[in-house]
Amino acid sequence: MRIEVVAVGTELLLGQIVDTNSAWLGGQLAAAGIDSHFHQAVGDNLGRIVLALRTALARSDGVIVCGGLGPTHDDITREAVAAVMNVELVRDESQVERIRAMFETRGRSMPENNLRQAEVPLGATLIPQVLGTAPGLVCPLGNKVLYVLPGVPYEMTEMFTRAVLPDLVDRAASQGSPAVIASRVIRTWGMSESGLAEALAPRVAAHETEAGHAGSSVTMAFLASGMEGIKVRVTAKAPTLQAAGDLLDAEEAEVRALVGHAVFGVDEETMESVVGDLLVRMGLGLGVAESLTGGLVASRLVGVPGASRWLRGSVVAYDATVKQKLLAVPPGPVVTAEAARAMALGARLALGADVGLSLTGVAGPDPDEGQPPGTVFVGLAMPGASAVPGEAGGVSSGGVSSGGVDLGVEVLELRLPGDRERVRQYAATSALDLLRRRLQARAGGG
Repeated sequence: MRIEVVAVGTELLLGQIVDTNSAWLGGQLAAAGIDSHFHQAVGDNLGRIVLALRTALARSDGVIVCGGLGPTHDDITREAVAAVMNVELVRDESQVERIRAMFETRGRSMPENNLRQAEVPLGATLIPQVLGTAPGLVCPLGNKVLYVLPGVPYEMTEMFTRAVLPDLVDRAASQGSPAVIASRVIRTWGMSESGLAEALAPRVAAHETEAGHAGSSVTMAFLASGMEGIKVRVTAKAPTLQAAGDLLDAEEAEVRALVGHAVFGVDEETMESVVGDLLVRMGLGLGVAESLTGGLVASRLVGVPGASRWLRGSVVAYDATVKQKLLAVPPGPVVTAEAARAMALGARLALGADVGLSLTGVAGPDPDEGQPPGTVFVGLAMPGASAVPGEAGGVSSGGVSSGGVDLGVEVLELRLPGDRERVRQYAATSALDLLRRRLQARAGGG
């Protein structure tokens, strides 16, 4: 069964409010195994609403309309629905009394324009309103159905959950075997969207070949998300939740096999939460030294619940003399691999940490020390670590001894795109990703 969502309101088109209703409905429909291939937004214009509804009904089995059920002159969804059904609006006196009683319980008189909310297209069934004044509607159109809900989010969600979803599930079951749709977001860092798509092309081709096999299917989409990297959303449709979960597990394993360490987490996991979990598992404490990011890395780390278990602290050393005094950076240029290495070692020593992570570079917009904007050096000092060859970015490594512990010290040189803010954000994520990869390697994660 295919359902389309139509959101009504000129304010949506003007960007004055965000259409959260359609997003919420999309998630609810997917969870119920009901396909939703189209979403529309249309302004408060009778002709355009009628066109939107007719278009939706032509390509879908049912339509959910949100908004335009209020008492004012521009709330004309009822009129549009009546036009699509080719029927008249009739006043439901029981609704008039209900709305009037609601106003009286609040010590107010009902304005006459609220009478419009008691008007119902002939042949439609009312969905009783329990939180506001505007009832919803169930409107049959041959073998199709049109649901009309208030645009107020909490009224819409209550009415959909109570009345619309059960009706939809029954209709879907009558049309064939029920299904469940589940999704998983696989998060990656370090590959371009085109590179990731190329690497996963065999999986996309396999899904197209296997579509609908044994009542199940898998689809894949790519979502570029800035500092969060490239997300791969895998969606599975199957007869049961268990079967859908099994499909997602199998597909995640295939993705990881094809792109390797580019995958850093799934669903709600962030780069910093993954790093924190690894540090806890390994019993290591982290110290951070930041220059161009100005505390951005530390801010993201402390946003992880339980960060006090593994984050020892952060030194924001923006000025060169501060780097020298607090982190033992040698005199000279500070946008260098040598400075990043010294900062990582200095952070580890000054903060009493097992692992030291550092960032220095040029955020822009102007060059500094002869280095162009976007130049970043990330330093990492941790026991027993060494650089993994073959990674982009120019990795150098070296070994030092500290208190009888052999430290692997490496520096990753990056050339990052974008304006000042994007360089800082990308630098923070790239630094955490370097740490994540080395911790996973040490933990035996490959």
